[in-house]
Amino acid sequence: MGKIYISKNAYDETLDFFPSKVIFEGEKGYEAIRNHPDIYMCQLGDEMFYGDPELIGDRYPLDIRYNACCTGKYFIHNLKYTDKELLKCAEKYIKVDVPQGYTKCNVLVVDEDTIITSDRGIKHDGLNITYIRPGHILLPGQNYGFIGGASGLVEDTIYFNGDITLHPDYQIIRDTILSRGKKIEYVRNKPLLDIGSILEDRSK
Repeated sequence: MGKIYISKNAYDETLDFFPSKVIFEGEKGYEAIRNHPDIYMCQLGDEMFYGDPELIGDRYPLDIRYNACCTGKYFIHNLKYTDKELLKCAEKYIKVDVPQGYTKCNVLVVDEDTIITSDRGIKHDGLNITYIRPGHILLPGQNYGFIGGASGLVEDTIYFNGDITLHPDYQIIRDTILSRGKKIEYVRNKPLLDIGSILEDRSK
């Protein structure tokens, strides 16, 4: 297991999954996403791209420059707003331009070809996309959070910050994950809470 970046807002039970972790606390962006790692950095395959916090603004689209999603094969984002240095580092990936800028928030990466999202604006012939209904995930200060922000792929396991079995689309989420040879871990009996993704830097 690499170094894990996870928000200070995560449940204690989620933090306990990871012996080697950086408990993340930020200062940029509006309050609901201020402590979200995926606002400040982007996982590119086994490595992490660390953004410059000074370039992050307090409102959309100034706060999404690093919130791209990389599956290890595809790089998904509203490319008009992607940080230029991040784009350079992502040259080897297939680019998927999408309308919505909070891309990593709303994408759970299962493997390099497979994602789960409620964003039907994400479309690409090469991607296996499982669409779920929006909502049913907490994000204090907002109407709801997103599946990507409430989870993360670490090694061969998808971890959820909350009880994924309570989600109305649990069965199709579970079936997608297991069909790709991945495991599931989650916090029992607590609502799913968007914490800005669980990110793994595998390069260290």
